[in-house]
Amino acid sequence: MYPNQRNRRLRQSPALRQLVSENQLSRNDLVLPLFVVEGTKVKDPIASMPGCYRLSLDMLQEEVKSAADMGIKAVLLFVKVDDALKDNKGTEAVNPEGLMQRAVRTIKATTPEMVVMTDVALDPYSSYGHDGILEEGKILNDPTIEVLSQMALSHALAGADFVAPSDMMDGRVLCIRTVLEEAGLVDTGIMSYSAKYASSFYGPFREALDSAPGFGDKRNYQMDPGNRLEALTETLRDIQEGADIVMVKPGLAYLDIIRDIRENVEVPIAAYQVSGEYAMLKAAAEKGWLDHDAVMMEQLLAFKRAGANLIATYHAKEAAQLIT
Repeated sequence: MYPNQRNRRLRQSPALRQLVSENQLSRNDLVLPLFVVEGTKVKDPIASMPGCYRLSLDMLQEEVKSAADMGIKAVLLFVKVDDALKDNKGTEAVNPEGLMQRAVRTIKATTPEMVVMTDVALDPYSSYGHDGILEEGKILNDPTIEVLSQMALSHALAGADFVAPSDMMDGRVLCIRTVLEEAGLVDTGIMSYSAKYASSFYGPFREALDSAPGFGDKRNYQMDPGNRLEALTETLRDIQEGADIVMVKPGLAYLDIIRDIRENVEVPIAAYQVSGEYAMLKAAAEKGWLDHDAVMMEQLLAFKRAGANLIATYHAKEAAQLIT
């Protein structure tokens, strides 16, 4: 009873606040997404994502080494594919000498301790910019997951530690897990984008990879932003199918979903702080409307408080420099 119990007693000094803090952010929580392109000495700025670049393999090598020196343990790779290599079947996605496969080998040859995660989806390879094979205007689920499973296999053979299907096709985790097991790649992990919403926050990312859908949208395979219970259904199914880590994407607008999943599953949860969330903070900070570093760290801590174990964020290097 007041005044015998005074909550402010536990807030009197920085040391005391740290002693009783319920959640902390560490470098071990951070996953750095990176964009890869063909060429040499390419470090192409992404206009809508200040501080982010499209990197050729030689520059990717330097970037990953820098991240490792900062204590970052994992990277998540995306590739920008030349238009001439795009088709409706994702043929280039399974090329053993494709850009993604070479990117994985480059990192593993120079920074073997880095956990390499790879995006598994057809939109960067699709002439239509969609995550699946199209026929008469419809995304075909089962033919798509057959290609995705072979794509994941090629990434694993190149040395990827985790494959990360981001397509939201039904049954793709089971298909990928089966193919990996049959190939003897039993240690390759799957980080599934289990609750990926049809969000308006993805714009800058699509600019970075030139992967915006050529027509329509992705609402017939990505989740409705108004749905909450469906996220748990999707996540539980992915775990049953063999997912080792489950992801919620986007992050900040879906903290309730992270918390719902945390209360119902025991596997690690990843949150993706997406390009639009990143770009908004950069723009506000440039205007002087927000303290960039303070807001960045508060946002990242919010993911931890909600229940995330891993945070994929374009702020990873900036955050790593501030974490003590």
